[in-house]
Amino acid sequence: MKHLNIFPIFFFCSFSFLFVTTCAADTSIEKNISLPPDFSISIYADNVPNARSMALSPNNILFVGSRKAGNVYAVIDNDNDYIADEVITIAHGLNMPNGVAFRAGDLYVAEVHRIIKFKDIEKRLHNPGDPEIVFDRLPQEKWHGWKFIKFGPDGKLYVPIGAPCNVCEPENSLFATITRMNMNGGDFEIFARGVRNSVGFDWHPENHELWFTDNGRDMLGDNLPPDELNHAPKAGLHFGFPYLHGKNVVDPEYGIKKGTTAVTKPAQELGPHVASLGMQFYTGNMFPGEYAKQIFIAEHGSWNRSEPIGYRISLVRLENSKPVGYEVFARGWLQDNRVLGRPVDIEIMGDGSLLISDDYSDKIYRITYRKQ
Repeated sequence: MKHLNIFPIFFFCSFSFLFVTTCAADTSIEKNISLPPDFSISIYADNVPNARSMALSPNNILFVGSRKAGNVYAVIDNDNDYIADEVITIAHGLNMPNGVAFRAGDLYVAEVHRIIKFKDIEKRLHNPGDPEIVFDRLPQEKWHGWKFIKFGPDGKLYVPIGAPCNVCEPENSLFATITRMNMNGGDFEIFARGVRNSVGFDWHPENHELWFTDNGRDMLGDNLPPDELNHAPKAGLHFGFPYLHGKNVVDPEYGIKKGTTAVTKPAQELGPHVASLGMQFYTGNMFPGEYAKQIFIAEHGSWNRSEPIGYRISLVRLENSKPVGYEVFARGWLQDNRVLGRPVDIEIMGDGSLLISDDYSDKIYRITYRKQ
């Protein structure tokens, strides 16, 4: 894994839906990424098929879920040089195991229909055994059925359940929500409603309030609606779906059905159809002070815009827990409508560097800062 390909770069491309050109994975994608001054990007791990959500253990073992591949991985840097030496497939053949979370030595994995865990996983990487079932009463619909999971400051496991549609008013009240449960699966409850499809969230490092991304509905044109960054300071809030999208886009079919439902509008509107997924508050010590407690977002990239956008890492700047800016931090996974990669999730390493997963190029990148 540490032997980088030094041969010339070639692209083998085909045209896909709405003018986006998809290309075979480039072994030197990082050379195309633009970053602010004094930041750099490198390959932390390659050959991580369909790398999606990530969770880093205190022992610096990176656990990675997938969606289409059906695998869960452990990515290991044995000599602590910030280049992974080994990728172990812990599990395969699972039902869209996108979400992973690490707690008290155990690895929790979210499939579409259930939460499972692998006990004492770091001691059993090559022979994890059969997982234990933590919770098996999740809906089985696969449309927006893949899940991001994470333990909150309250010790509960937060599990989003996406809407089983582009836009609809689901009969099952579990859809279009963020739920939470105890680590043993008990006390399952709905925390937030009106959430179309969140695939990333984090808690403010000071006040411990939840922030999450949400993907806007499709088929309202190139520029409507925006994706959302939402702020949930308490349980019980409704975030608009399917009645209201963004701050002011009333759904043409369902908006009239809103009735007396009180809606919490997004804290920040994001780009339309950028497919905002993983997000993290920056709590490391490597980056300059202006990045402390700011939000990094992985924008996976649009699939149905005539002019594609996303395929980047964005930054939302906060002041007193209020967004004051939305800007691009890292770009280059899209080159002249040619897709080189698609960022999915963000994880902060112990040294303060950022890890970025990419389910298209099967890589994990590392972004560092060093004043020149």
